[in-house]
Amino acid sequence: MDILKSIIVWFVVIIFIIIFFLIIFIVWMVVLPFDRKRTVVHWMLIFHAMAVSYLVPVWKINIEGRKKAVKGTTYIIISNHQSILDILLIDCLRYRFKWISKIENTKIPILGWYLKMADYITVDRGDKESKERMLVESLKRLEDGTSLMFYPEGTRSLDSQIGFFKRGAFQLALSANTPILPILIDGTGDILPKHGFVFGGFHKIYIKVLDPVMPSAFGTQDYDELAMKFQMMMTDALRELRNEKKT
Repeated sequence: MDILKSIIVWFVVIIFIIIFFLIIFIVWMVVLPFDRKRTVVHWMLIFHAMAVSYLVPVWKINIEGRKKAVKGTTYIIISNHQSILDILLIDCLRYRFKWISKIENTKIPILGWYLKMADYITVDRGDKESKERMLVESLKRLEDGTSLMFYPEGTRSLDSQIGFFKRGAFQLALSANTPILPILIDGTGDILPKHGFVFGGFHKIYIKVLDPVMPSAFGTQDYDELAMKFQMMMTDALRELRNEKKT
């Protein structure tokens, strides 16, 4: 039954994505001359993500704390990463930001085109110069008042636990003295795990926005130590969230 359900869901989602891509492409061409920050495309992608997320009847989404992000404030947004579905769900928060994405995603049809159309930032994780360019470009966006979205683990978790946090997001937060907005996602790894294509049974997805934190609050200027402290904080928060779900 899971395989049959997955075939139906993938068919509906792919058809929806193709149709919506054509609409976004036309709008992108029209607004290209004057939409310097690619804001229009970003908000269309958010609408697209919300439509897919709420129309697929194999999960229920529970969002908590969305308003903890103060309108008009620039953030480094970070989240744990369990599944490719997390991309859709982060967009359901309806925040204005630029994704920081691994360059491999630019080779994926439609997803890669969206990255370029929305002017999101990409990085080759194995190239030191690419990382440096990403940091420079990211600082410019922060100075321009645009928030940035990172998965500090760099890849999806195999066991739905929070893994090692890389330093990039925290280096930027310290350099720009920008608050960090942590987000927890839980449940997506049970629905569509890494390397999986078959949707699991019906599940609840939990998205919890934690309180924004100034990087100075942890009393360190060391990028790696700050990354470790945030990893520990979010691991504890995820454990608490799961305990709350049991009660």
